[in-house]
Amino acid sequence: MAAQLGASATAARAHEELFAYWASLRRAGRLPSRADIDPAGFKRLLPTVSLIDILPGDRRDYRLRLAGTGLYTVYGREITGRTLAEVYGQRVADDWRTELDRIVEDRRPGVGCHSLAWRGSTHASLLWLRLPLASDGRNVDMILGYDAVVGVQGDSASGIRAA
Repeated sequence: MAAQLGASATAARAHEELFAYWASLRRAGRLPSRADIDPAGFKRLLPTVSLIDILPGDRRDYRLRLAGTGLYTVYGREITGRTLAEVYGQRVADDWRTELDRIVEDRRPGVGCHSLAWRGSTHASLLWLRLPLASDGRNVDMILGYDAVVGVQGDSASGIRAA
């Protein structure tokens, strides 16, 4: 239990670090853009950082433009270039789409927990953070993500919970 709590505290500190970096890039209430992001500003977090493209269409979809090397271990394969459905299957992709849509529409960060039970890892989950980016400072066109693997406290039906 102590190791699990320690991992959760470490994950929370990493989330705080990336959030503070992202927030420092905001100017006069405008969202930072991808061009504002310098990976050297959060180098130690890069293995589980992702950039998520927002795909246009009747039903908004998302593609992982970039997935850090540490995510290969989590997912057991390369997920860069894949859509949500290609990574998770349709049911879980729909749950993720709901969370990401909220971030795009509200133009606010999102944070939560995603159980890895769907991969057979009932003891592990991802504490996720998603930060909106906007080329024009207003309309979200990309999402910066960070995932920290920790022990799981319990499963939910979808495996994804917003905090």
